[in-house]
Amino acid sequence: MTKPEALTYERAGVSIEANDEMVEQIQSHVAGTFGPRVMGLKGGFAGMFRLDYDEKLFKRNYKNPVLVACTDGVGSKVQLAAEIKKYDSVGIDLVAMSVNDMLVQGAEPLFFLDYIAVHKLEPAVIAQMVKGVAAGCKMADCALIGGETAEMPDTYRKNDFDMAGFAVGVVERKKIITGSDVRKGDVILGLASSGLHSNGYTLARNVCFGKPGLKMTSEIDELGGRRLGDELLEPTKIYVRPVVRLLRQYKVKKVVHAMAHITGGGLVGNIPRVLPKDCNAVLQKSSWDKPEVFDFLQKAGPIEEAEMYRVFNMGIGFVLIVAEDFADAIARRLSSYGEKVYRIGRVTSGNGSVVTR
Repeated sequence: MTKPEALTYERAGVSIEANDEMVEQIQSHVAGTFGPRVMGLKGGFAGMFRLDYDEKLFKRNYKNPVLVACTDGVGSKVQLAAEIKKYDSVGIDLVAMSVNDMLVQGAEPLFFLDYIAVHKLEPAVIAQMVKGVAAGCKMADCALIGGETAEMPDTYRKNDFDMAGFAVGVVERKKIITGSDVRKGDVILGLASSGLHSNGYTLARNVCFGKPGLKMTSEIDELGGRRLGDELLEPTKIYVRPVVRLLRQYKVKKVVHAMAHITGGGLVGNIPRVLPKDCNAVLQKSSWDKPEVFDFLQKAGPIEEAEMYRVFNMGIGFVLIVAEDFADAIARRLSSYGEKVYRIGRVTSGNGSVVTR
């Protein structure tokens, strides 16, 4: 009687060797995000980061530090990345979703960790994903100090994957931005988005691929001849550098009264999160340029305009509510940092809502 072949982890669908190879391939990307506060430990089970440090050249200590933490994913945008096997840009998205969120409180990101789950661990593919995560961390001036890759053939279908990210930042307690300083007369500034960012993709995918004719490789006239897949996979803009730089300019005065990262829920859903109950945000829809992708989706749907504003960022990825007397100066500063800045509205008395005109 023939003896049955012994069962191994690899025969069950998980390759330890592939994991070791993957670790080798991503090391350079990860190390490229390290700054002087990262404490390297070869073979360590956790990453370490110094909150304060004494070196005179790099000294940046905190008097009353508050740690700020965020976690997020990329949503169904990963399905589009898997379809055309473009894996790096969603890594940038992953970082952006968390660091832009913590920025709202005035925090600067310190470090980031990722979690990637796949059907089958292919080292070259994971390396592309981590390369994108590392690129996002560099844009946000934070360190990628750890992560986890899970090979789960019984959970994910072939070519499927998912990502989650975890960011930790810091803000001086007296400089935390809560929205409590918002008052009638404040000016609302909007920073341009790079497109859809990472929200509304279930609806966008339904519009683009719920009917015959469109493919990820389709060149769309309404998008200037750009391939649909390239437009849909445009990475989320990271606003950390310009906003942190702006906040550092005002060491005493609190001229930025509130901020909002425009994610799921759009402008009408996210701005109220930082408004006092007795204030409204009145937005002028004609005051900023909307990327072509939004008109394309609205017409192709068709989608009602109110639903577009409820789901998508509509061209504004980040909002600052600022003191009226400083609005022009703040807009000029942000423009000098490379941002496209629009004066999109004002704060009025109200009931904590967004009014669009």
